Amino acid sequence: MSWFRALKDTTRSGLTVERKRLEPLIALRGAAGLAIVVAVSLAAFGPAVAAGSAFGAFQAAIATFQRSWRPRPELAIASGTSLGISTFLGYLTGSHLFLFVPLLALWTFLAGLGWAAGPTIGIIASSNVAMMLVTITLPTSIGEAAGHAAMMVFGGLVQATLVVLFPVRRWGAHRDALADALAAEADYARRLRHDPLAPFDPQPLMLARSAAALTPRQARTRPAQLHGARGLAERIRPVLASLADPAVGVPEEGVERDRVRELLAAAGSILDAAARAIRTGAPVRIPAPAVAALRTPDTGAILAGPPHRAATRLGSLLRDVLETAGEVDPVEPLWHRLPARLPGHLGARGAAAPGPVADPPPALPRPTLLKLAPTAVRAIRREARPGSPILRHATRVSAVAVVGYLIGNALPFGHGYWAPMAAVMVMRPDFSQTYSRAVARFGGTLVGVTVATAVVQLAHPGTWTSAALAVVCAALMYLLMRTGQLAAQACVAAYVVFLLGMGGQTWDQTVPERVVLTLAGGILAMLSYALYPAWETPRLRNRLAERLVAVGEYAATVVGHYAHPAGKSCPDVRAALLAARDAHIAWDQAADRARTEPVRHRGLSRAAADDAAHALHHLGRVAMLMEAHLPESDATPVPAADDLAEALRTATRDGARALRERRVPRWKPVRAALDEWDGDGVPDRVVRRGGGLLLEALDELTEALDTEAPPMSVKPEPDD
Repeated sequence: MSWFRALKDTTRSGLTVERKRLEPLIALRGAAGLAIVVAVSLAAFGPAVAAGSAFGAFQAAIATFQRSWRPRPELAIASGTSLGISTFLGYLTGSHLFLFVPLLALWTFLAGLGWAAGPTIGIIASSNVAMMLVTITLPTSIGEAAGHAAMMVFGGLVQATLVVLFPVRRWGAHRDALADALAAEADYARRLRHDPLAPFDPQPLMLARSAAALTPRQARTRPAQLHGARGLAERIRPVLASLADPAVGVPEEGVERDRVRELLAAAGSILDAAARAIRTGAPVRIPAPAVAALRTPDTGAILAGPPHRAATRLGSLLRDVLETAGEVDPVEPLWHRLPARLPGHLGARGAAAPGPVADPPPALPRPTLLKLAPTAVRAIRREARPGSPILRHATRVSAVAVVGYLIGNALPFGHGYWAPMAAVMVMRPDFSQTYSRAVARFGGTLVGVTVATAVVQLAHPGTWTSAALAVVCAALMYLLMRTGQLAAQACVAAYVVFLLGMGGQTWDQTVPERVVLTLAGGILAMLSYALYPAWETPRLRNRLAERLVAVGEYAATVVGHYAHPAGKSCPDVRAALLAARDAHIAWDQAADRARTEPVRHRGLSRAAADDAAHALHHLGRVAMLMEAHLPESDATPVPAADDLAEALRTATRDGARALRERRVPRWKPVRAALDEWDGDGVPDRVVRRGGGLLLEALDELTEALDTEAPPMSVKPEPDD
């Protein structure tokens, strides 16, 4: 992609305002906390302290909006405390350039490394550095600096207290994540009706898993509807794919295919009903047509073999989903109280009475915020190596902060901190976010400053009125922050103008210099990425190799269980699947970043990357189909599956090495293992047929990467 095209795309992205579901109550709570802090500090200490404490409360509220399943109050306290410490240390050294510049470089470098611990930590750390540049100019003595720091900590405590006292949808994010996973399964079932090889995005399932990890205290208070449904959604996906796929299921046309389409449509309706119930906490309402489709008694007469097993398994899983999504009564289970009884394996009248409700599975353990500190330190140490994108980002942002601060001080505007503040706020580890945020920040600054200036010029607000207008702007920012950077930055620009106006600074002391220095900071951020980039495009081969190894290990683990049957519960298969999903998401993120970068592909074109990703998706899909038919522990072992599993591990690791060395991978071990296979004693030939499909997927990968054009013949062929 050319630089012109990349800049045009990132500009469009930065200026886009998206339609998102707004959360007015959460925005109101954050604004209320800010108003309390501003009012208390303004009445007790005056405008200067009020402005400083307002930044602490403002940032603490933003911390509670970050996507995190950890306790939100702790994030608010951590944000306010870290900003207070940064402000106090910054003030102590602010009057001595030779002391403050190294402190700024160190503080910004550590904030850049914080992205290794996750985006939440990275955003909070970067925001604290940016706000520190403003707040250190407000105190006039060490005592006042300590008071400012204490009030910032107080702002974090106020926001944390409001989160505890007035929880808004306490488990709402967890409910949404689980409901999104079930809704994604429902959409997948409907798409399989028309495309038996339809792809599935694992992102909703991964988010649901992340949301299901709880601390011991959270596990004790988790709603019953959030128990167990995620695991059911995980098990439903391979069953749906196995039921629809012609390779191990029914033919592409005919009576059997029609019956499969009916079952898939019914599964989609039931999963959607369960998703709505979990999202809202309301009882499950199952559509009558879905119940009727599942009550049809001729499924056993139409389907046989693997498709019949998949249909039976699907019905059992759907019943469990409904039981989990509804209000379970230990004496009278949910399916006895539904208007329409589900038949056969779904709990029909006359069927065997269900046993007692099983205890919910234990929650995934999540350490508390304090116990996560060693994990964050280890993540930062892993990224503190040459060539790491996070290390390059930390180096880049610290250099830009120092250069921006020196340029701002050298210019005759005053308030030179606007330039480094703008740069630190917009810089991210990847190209597209940095450039789009730089454009959005400058555009939002122009809009916010223009509106705020007009209000100041027309109304001439006093101290308390300016404080009220600042709180209103903050509330709008909390409300609109998920709709795009342009709206959020406009609200932030107006907020800062009113907040500084509260302290007696007139508009002409802040507006012109803010616009010019914000532009300078954005240009510095964009130039820094161009001069010292961390392009994702050259690393695509490594990402693809990592995904190949992960998917190959998953397929080998599944195949190995046909040689050593262990039933449906196989922890090693689950661990391999999660690793393959992580590699899938890492590849998707890298490919998305690479598409927006103005860099030549260097050996892996966009078409080759897309084709290779499609082949690996096919490889993982075949392994998933085989997982859906794993033999029971008392099934007949298939010794030849052991050789195939080992061949898959060897071939995919060798193939990954070839990818990194820019060679085309070959799959001789897998081909040899399949050639030696006699196939005797394989139930329904699922594993033998699956082995052939695995080799086909690997051959597709070879074709995708073998992009060298065949030599042209210059000698015409003789006529027959």
